[in-house]
Amino acid sequence: MVLQVARPLPRLKSFHRLQIILQHLHMSKHTDSVHEVLLEKKGCAGVITMNRPKALNAFNLPMIQQIYLQLKTWEADPETFLILIKGTGGKAFCAGGDIRAIADAGKAGGRMTQDFFREEYILNNAIGTCQKPYVALIDGITMGGGVGLSIHGHFRVATEKTLFAMPETAIGLFPDVGGGYFLPRLSGKIGYYLALTGFRLKGRDVQKAGIATHFVESEKLPALERDLTSLKSPSKENVAELLNSYHVKCKIDQEKQFILDEHMEKINSTFSASSMEEIIQNLKKDGGPFALKQLETISKMSPTSLKMTVRQLQEGASMDLQNVLTMEYRLSQACMRGHDFYEGVRARCGMQKGLKSGTGSCRIASGRLCACSLQDPVLIDKDHAPKWKPATLEEVTDEFLDSCFKSLGSNDLKL
Repeated sequence: MVLQVARPLPRLKSFHRLQIILQHLHMSKHTDSVHEVLLEKKGCAGVITMNRPKALNAFNLPMIQQIYLQLKTWEADPETFLILIKGTGGKAFCAGGDIRAIADAGKAGGRMTQDFFREEYILNNAIGTCQKPYVALIDGITMGGGVGLSIHGHFRVATEKTLFAMPETAIGLFPDVGGGYFLPRLSGKIGYYLALTGFRLKGRDVQKAGIATHFVESEKLPALERDLTSLKSPSKENVAELLNSYHVKCKIDQEKQFILDEHMEKINSTFSASSMEEIIQNLKKDGGPFALKQLETISKMSPTSLKMTVRQLQEGASMDLQNVLTMEYRLSQACMRGHDFYEGVRARCGMQKGLKSGTGSCRIASGRLCACSLQDPVLIDKDHAPKWKPATLEEVTDEFLDSCFKSLGSNDLKL
């Protein structure tokens, strides 16, 4: 189970942030974003519904701001006892953020590269410090930023349709949204393996890996939601008891072996190395089918992202969530200043004709899943062959990595 950090935000700071977000929302040109996320009060619960099914419920900046504002409002409301978040469409909980729009803004020198990550990480922290039970129904694709909307809450309910992945190293990023906090706290070295390879976990394996806290049949979720919202002034213990009752009744894949069980000894020994270069050496020394497959996968990832990710998880293992998010904001801005992120988006996602930036979405898992291509097949400049710079691990120097982790001074993330 992922450990949680409970530290309430200062009241004055939170109030000031709410005022700023309200101003941004009033000025926003994304008028349709009101319908892209639904915010409702049902019984004892505040319910957040990601409502962009054609985009696999990927989110944009106005959606992040709306969720944060409502989350803080419900947290302060004495008549709201729990918060529930889910997705529409049956395919995805949330496939992440609008990566292509961020790439476009970065090329144009826009502020979105700062604002998006800052507001996203502030929301991740608000979820992680929420004083009321927070339940995420991660039914379907749950990737990247979608993990950030769920993993830091008290309860994550997976189903047989859940598909989890942190695929960022494939596009020149790193497993952010608090990945430096929760990934190294998973059993053994599973977190390092998931972060570096983008390996996808499905169904009950998401719960067995420690990502989800409960496993329930997808068709039972409407009944679970009704029971949750019908609770009378529930405590965290009451919510846990109800979730447990559904969990123990679910028999789907109950006896199935965890997909990584047979490889855990190798994963723990190989990925416990102190550097990315040593991990590669360990895999080469092993030489078995599993090791060779990992070498092939890792060879396609950004060398900069790989080395950045190893250090991120090593340092994050001893940090609280707030310090991890501060570190990750620094890394996000280093990626925005660099080359590989833009090259990764070009090669893996392509550029789309006739699509206004901010209306699409993109999130990939090991180069095989892209929300962009699910929306519109008219893609150009997408060759799945990114040209990373630097092209090798050896060329990514310690001095360069130090600069990525360096404080941004007055521009640092403030939580």
